[in-house]
Amino acid sequence: MATEERTGERTPLDDVMEDIRREIVLRVAKADRDEHREIYDALENE
Repeated sequence: MATEERTGERTPLDDVMEDIRREIVLRVAKADRDEHREIYDALENE
């Protein structure tokens, strides 16, 4: 994030937050693919 300070030291909380961010990105991407499946299929078959 733009407001985070970078000290170079990772904490367990940093690791958990990174896992949560990754999971959210994956879920949003899956929801987008599911919602727009016909577009993704059309692009794949070009």
